Amino acid sequence: MSALRKILVVDDDAVVGKSFNRVLSGKGYVVTTAQNAHEALQRIREQEFDVVFTDIKMPGMDGVELAERVKSSRPWTPVVIITGFGTTENESRAKAAGVSDFMRKPLSPEMIEASAAKAMSAPVLSVVPAPMLNSSEALPVEVLEKQNGFKSLALALAAPFIGLAYAVLLPLIGIAMLAWIGGKALVQSRAAKQAPTYLKNVALFFAAPFIGLVYAVSLPLVGISILAWSAGKAMMANPKGRKVLMALTTTGKLVAAPFIGLAYAVVMPLVGFAMLLGMGTKALLTSTRTA
Repeated sequence: MSALRKILVVDDDAVVGKSFNRVLSGKGYVVTTAQNAHEALQRIREQEFDVVFTDIKMPGMDGVELAERVKSSRPWTPVVIITGFGTTENESRAKAAGVSDFMRKPLSPEMIEASAAKAMSAPVLSVVPAPMLNSSEALPVEVLEKQNGFKSLALALAAPFIGLAYAVLLPLIGIAMLAWIGGKALVQSRAAKQAPTYLKNVALFFAAPFIGLVYAVSLPLVGISILAWSAGKAMMANPKGRKVLMALTTTGKLVAAPFIGLAYAVVMPLVGFAMLLGMGTKALLTSTRTA
């Protein structure tokens, strides 16, 4: 032969690879060996081979699956299955993948040489599409080990924060669920129907002192206002009295202005709170009646 033919022999038994090398190395072939399918795929990515011989039974990926992977990426490369455990199912899978031939163990030098020559001269068979090499197979072992190390380190660093998140969130979720169940039970109970009346009585109880205070402050002011209005009416009948009344009115406004502002500042929040309490009680009563 004018050019050396490259052969890849895949078998976990090193004796098989040595047998191929002893028979074929002096007859125009360069024999490369691999101990398993993953190592074989690495060799195929690094260089082209004229034919691949693979054992059918190996640890991990078997020879039939290796044949499928080789034919899916390099359909022009002949693949020969070496088997001592041949089954109809495996042979059907291998033929579907497009293997060139089968070799039965035990092997002889004549079988090895004849099979190599036949594989070189055999036409390329039609190939059923098989899965492409996945990312884990396409990466060197060193890269995969580094990636696994990074994943383990990330998980180790994240573990305390994940535990803390569970410790914080789970009690809050539990409290929320208990509050929702309790609220639902309260709405459905008889006590819920009496709640508006109870709230109304409580509101009146707390408002009573403020109402009394308003009365205590307002009544003297009302009396003083009536007296002042009567005196002003009498003074308006006299021209001189009008001037005096206008002066007193202006002075009174100046004196009363701070107290009026203070009254607004105190009363308005109370009025707003009372309005909100009334609206809430009305809404609660309406929801209870409809329920």
